[in-house]
Amino acid sequence: MAPRLGGSGCGAAAGPVLPTTDAGCEEVAARFRALSEPMRLKILRRLSRGEASVGEILDDVGGTQANVSKHLAVLYGSSLLERRKDGTYTVYRIADPALLRICSIVCEGVERDARERTSAILGHPTDAP
Repeated sequence: MAPRLGGSGCGAAAGPVLPTTDAGCEEVAARFRALSEPMRLKILRRLSRGEASVGEILDDVGGTQANVSKHLAVLYGSSLLERRKDGTYTVYRIADPALLRICSIVCEGVERDARERTSAILGHPTDAP
């Protein structure tokens, strides 16, 4: 995992914001790596509806408790999730709502690419924008 930084290493310029330091690149890459596993995206999909215990997440995404717990640890370790204790349960939530915006942007791109591929295969534009 990338080292923790005092600052993000990301510039706050107008336009696209990209890491301004090598350490910032490492930190951003670590977060994207944490998102690069389908089970973790399923967990985020569940948590987008609100905080949930490990058991509630498991009921929604399937898999084993050990596997879900491993993925939760990666997401938490990458600062993408927060957690708190509620009695004997651990409850997770998304740490920053910007994460959902990032996922939405990527999903929109995937949908657009799929429409374009469909259009190319069928030889005519699709109805969707």
